[in-house]
Amino acid sequence: MSDIIKLLPDHVANQIAAGEVVQRPASVVKELLENAIDAGASQIKLIIKEAGRTLVQVIDDGKGMSTTDARLSFERHATSKINSADDLFALNTKGFRGEALASIAAVAHVELKTKPEGEEVGTQIEIEGSVIKSQEVCATLQGTSIAVKNLFFNIPARRNFLKSDSVELRHIIDEFQRVALAHESIVFMLYHNDSELFNLPKANKRQRIVGVFGPKTNEKLVPVTEDTEIVNIDGFIVKPEFSKKTKGEQFFFVNDRFIKHPYLNHSVSAAFDGLLPDRARASYFIYLKVDPKSIDINIHPTKTEVKFEDEHAIYTLLRAAVKHSLGQFNIAPVLDFNRESNMDTPYSYKNKEAQVPKIEVDRHFNPFEQEQKVKTNSFTGTPHYEKKRAAGWENIYEGLDKRNSSNSFSHLQIENEPEPESLFVEHESKGFNDLKETDSDSANTYQLHNKYIVSAIKSGMMLIDQQRAHQRVLYEEFLRNITVKESVSQQLLFPLRLDYSPAELAIFKDLKESLENTGFALDMPEDGVLEVSGIPASIQESEVSIVLEQLLSDVEQEVPDTGFSQTDVLAKSMAKSMAVKTGEKLDELSREHLVNKLFACTEPTMSPFLKKTFITLTVDELDRKFNA
Repeated sequence: MSDIIKLLPDHVANQIAAGEVVQRPASVVKELLENAIDAGASQIKLIIKEAGRTLVQVIDDGKGMSTTDARLSFERHATSKINSADDLFALNTKGFRGEALASIAAVAHVELKTKPEGEEVGTQIEIEGSVIKSQEVCATLQGTSIAVKNLFFNIPARRNFLKSDSVELRHIIDEFQRVALAHESIVFMLYHNDSELFNLPKANKRQRIVGVFGPKTNEKLVPVTEDTEIVNIDGFIVKPEFSKKTKGEQFFFVNDRFIKHPYLNHSVSAAFDGLLPDRARASYFIYLKVDPKSIDINIHPTKTEVKFEDEHAIYTLLRAAVKHSLGQFNIAPVLDFNRESNMDTPYSYKNKEAQVPKIEVDRHFNPFEQEQKVKTNSFTGTPHYEKKRAAGWENIYEGLDKRNSSNSFSHLQIENEPEPESLFVEHESKGFNDLKETDSDSANTYQLHNKYIVSAIKSGMMLIDQQRAHQRVLYEEFLRNITVKESVSQQLLFPLRLDYSPAELAIFKDLKESLENTGFALDMPEDGVLEVSGIPASIQESEVSIVLEQLLSDVEQEVPDTGFSQTDVLAKSMAKSMAVKTGEKLDELSREHLVNKLFACTEPTMSPFLKKTFITLTVDELDRKFNA
């Protein structure tokens, strides 16, 4: 039998490794930024073009590499971070596997320029798909500049599965923020298509958080600090009233490394128990310092998952620290057992004894007497009045016996509410296509539990989910407005100024044209501020922030999934947030209008989220239920 097991070539092995390490342009950003930090850089510049498809470049002023190191850095398992397996349990660097640069070079065009301190010239290397094209001497500044171009040029399937530029840019910004928040002593800059998105100077932790998420963040932060033998906890939590429905502002850092840890997240959420609004999530920036020997980082290719030696103790300490901060800064309500001063006895009455009140009763009072003399109550001092028969009261009924009299009751018009029409009154049967011609004078629809609209049809009856039906109507309306660009907008007397982070403003910048086609008038006069001067005619001014928050949430959660356009995301998000809610009472005219609009849609049977908008019950089905 011939041998069938073969050793894979290096370029094939590198492409296989790239499938785990390099998933999208944001993965390249993470690896290159962490290499720059490990090189001791004090200033790091990140340059992006077309959301990383065309270019991802990181320039740092670190210690640089020699000619030999520059060449060796692109080999698999070549690293300067560790020397033995024991070093894995005492890591103080971001990287340690030596796979990142080899994996990146296997799926992109890479150009490296580096020069160590004290050298007059540096080294330039160009690689395409793990193949070295050139290596020569060049003039460059101290540090390293590495440019990754045409990512996934040799793996078209992976490149085609990349999402829109706005989604990929958001992932890049997320990775940039995670690294920048963990290293506040380093200057970070981010440029996308020659426009500056971030310029973060050296600062402390609070200033760095404010620099990343906008100036309004400062008032939302509550410090958390706890020092123990197991873990040192530092950072900030966000006040409950500023919490969001997304996970966008939940950051854990362990030894200056961003991690995802559901168990510790539950610890913080438990501390906020009873303080958060409905379906809101706690926001926090927690920095943990532990002994490197007590954690294991080498369990996931992206190194965002770690294992702690004593997770239960850290859970308890973190929950207690957050609860302490909430109480210390008067965020959580506390039980006050002090005596209420208003209930104290006044000083002048302190030594007085309570007296039993005296009650006097007029025993001669008889309410059935015809006539009484005016007497004065001895207790209250109020007079008793005599009861006398009113003179001429019979004149009220004069002339009523005369039928032709002008004041006959038969000619009086009495104002009264119309009697509600019975649910069982027979109406002319109408089919789906006949609903548009419904007579508004007769009740053809009814509302059931403020959730469903009941309508009669030829074959029986129809139950319409009012929320899903309105979502379908609004969805098609927004799609039509965005495409045709003929939306109706109402101008605001005073523009609304809403505060958002740079990452959120970048999303609005990409969606600006589509939002304006739906009726919004937007402007971004300064950093961190979105100015709304016009809104669609179908929403109220008080609902603007809710609609935009829902839009951000849907875009950040990539709703809908891959393959849908940005226009579709916008239309679905606005339809969901602006549709009539379950439990809202609709009058007859509104119900008729909603039914007519629904069956004027191109797809009335399904909501934008592929759920049934109505069901029908035929007369035969009803008969079977009664005869069962």
